[in-house]
Amino acid sequence: IRSIEVVKTLTPDMDANSMGGTIKVQTMSAFDHPGQYISLETGVNYATNTGRYGPNFGLAWSDIFMDGRLGIAAGFSHDVRKFGSDNVEGSSWDSNNTLTEFERRDYRITRERTGLVLNFDFKPAAGESYYLRTLFSRFADDEVRQSNKITAVDALTEGVAGEVESSRRLKARKETQKITSIVLGGDKKVGDWGISAALGVSRALEDTPKHIASAEFVGLDTFSGVGFTNTQSPRVFGATDLNDAAQYVFKKAEIDASSTEDKEVNLRVDLSRKVDVLGYRTDLKFGAKVSRRHKTSDEDVWTIKAKDLGLSSSDLLLSNYTSGSVDYALGSYGPAISTSALLKLLAGAGTYQDADSSVNDYDMTEDIDAAYVQTTMSMGDWRVLTGVRWEGTRFHAEGTGVQDDVLSPTKASQSYRDWLPALHLRRDLDDDTTVRAAWTRSVVRPNFGQLAPGFQIEDDEAEFGNPRLKPMRSNNFDFGIEQRLGESSAVSAYGFYKWISNFAYRTDLAGTGAWAGYDEAVTYDNGKKASLYGVELAWSHAFKSLPAPFNGLLTSANATFTQSDAKISRYDSDEGKTVSRHIGLPSQSDRTMNFTVGYETSSWSMRLAANYKSDYLYEVQDVGDKSKDLYVRAQTQLDFSASYALSKSVQIVLEAMNINDCKYYVYEGVRSRNAQYETYGPSYRIGLRAVLF
Repeated sequence: IRSIEVVKTLTPDMDANSMGGTIKVQTMSAFDHPGQYISLETGVNYATNTGRYGPNFGLAWSDIFMDGRLGIAAGFSHDVRKFGSDNVEGSSWDSNNTLTEFERRDYRITRERTGLVLNFDFKPAAGESYYLRTLFSRFADDEVRQSNKITAVDALTEGVAGEVESSRRLKARKETQKITSIVLGGDKKVGDWGISAALGVSRALEDTPKHIASAEFVGLDTFSGVGFTNTQSPRVFGATDLNDAAQYVFKKAEIDASSTEDKEVNLRVDLSRKVDVLGYRTDLKFGAKVSRRHKTSDEDVWTIKAKDLGLSSSDLLLSNYTSGSVDYALGSYGPAISTSALLKLLAGAGTYQDADSSVNDYDMTEDIDAAYVQTTMSMGDWRVLTGVRWEGTRFHAEGTGVQDDVLSPTKASQSYRDWLPALHLRRDLDDDTTVRAAWTRSVVRPNFGQLAPGFQIEDDEAEFGNPRLKPMRSNNFDFGIEQRLGESSAVSAYGFYKWISNFAYRTDLAGTGAWAGYDEAVTYDNGKKASLYGVELAWSHAFKSLPAPFNGLLTSANATFTQSDAKISRYDSDEGKTVSRHIGLPSQSDRTMNFTVGYETSSWSMRLAANYKSDYLYEVQDVGDKSKDLYVRAQTQLDFSASYALSKSVQIVLEAMNINDCKYYVYEGVRSRNAQYETYGPSYRIGLRAVLF
């Protein structure tokens, strides 16, 4: 990666599919260096949660040929992380803080990332350049999840033992994603005109071969004298036989296999020239872009029940299929289910499930056409950018619906058009102070997961995607001031207001329209209106004016304070009317803050960073009952990085992530009611970086 650029306000020449900002990632070019360049990086990482190590390696090369006209750059990277987490999830709390069910989970994950880049740049003459950018990425995620689900016969109160049912479960799967991207483009001056064009082709594959999606062993009987302590991270006490593998027998398993393919082709053409308007220099730019995207998904499901295996109950006891014990930080857990032993047990068995295999199959296309015109005028201390972008979207989806095991094809289409004007103002008050303001409009399309056309209906319960979900649209106002305080120092304050329509959220439509007779109809829906406003403050300073050794100190801090308001509603069949209420926007913290302190010399570079975000709404479970809303508790994470130059070309690098073991905690309604508590532990990385040429 050569650079990462964050753009917070859209301009008409940019894709409009963002509301809070756009991140532009530029890969390496041979012309980043004056001649031949070779760099090497190698190291090892360590995860404290699992006590496992993983290697990483990177190599970059570039050189310039043909008297400086042709540049070739190549890069390779490989990284392995072996980490995990310990988790407990509660559900079905009541007003008396009694708990009906909770599940203990242990995750062991191995992630492998491999990347390849091969880039060509050709500059045959002044004002003329062409490029070919190629990228290949492979990501493999190998996950083993052990879980223990405990269900109270009668609801449990903290610290009070009762009678429970218990089951042990295993999930083991390996998912591989591959992305190939090719971009061919160029820039050329023709008289007073500048012409820029690019053709991009990408293909993403995700493959999950046959794997254990779920295997369940149930208790031979109920367990007495079992309870929990701590409502935020429930810990089990009582009944030592709860962890005895001989007390569980195989009940059922589900074997899954799935694959998706996502292809996109896009073509962009931009024309620009400098013109004189009322005596002021003006940059005129206009262009067009077309994008064609096609995504398919295919899933196969088999189920296996105990009776299908033809074995006795004693042969199906969990004690025959264990390997070691689960390393679980949140209490005593017991033996681990052996993946290899279970695969051997299930080999060759299984009944193909037509309904479950079809509901997640789909074929979706999204075609986007866009055109824009943009002008940038400089008038003394003023700079004015204005223009408009037009985007037309056509979406089509085909899938399968399942109702009481009866399959039926589904189709859905929609199209919409958006005019997206923009106005950006900038004024330099002096050489170091700038004032900016902008008004923009944007459109954010629903993702394909929300638009999935399949549905599954059983009796009076339904779950489905919403291929008719509308895109979220926003009017955005940004304004602020920034001042540069000498070398490597600056301070800024920016305010923003966003007026939003059609934001998407997960909800239950039971009792409305076609779902009037249902107890549950879970899908995605559009909220009508929402607003988001706030202020961003930032400060950075390098203390170079201090005497040594303090002149190596540096700090940076930023804080964002926001308020949001959104209205959601649904029809309540019991009350015979539409109920509605106001919420904060999902996944939007009211406060986010970052603080970094560092130290720089010719040999040392160190950073300690603290990152904070306040509580935020995670999911609306019932529009009519806010006590069921899920929230993520505030998080503060500390990270540290350091490098030391062994020579001009060799550095040793150390990174420590999450050194304060920040927990992830989701609660239901009030902070004392656990919905998910997860701990990851710190992780570390040490390595060497060397520039050979």
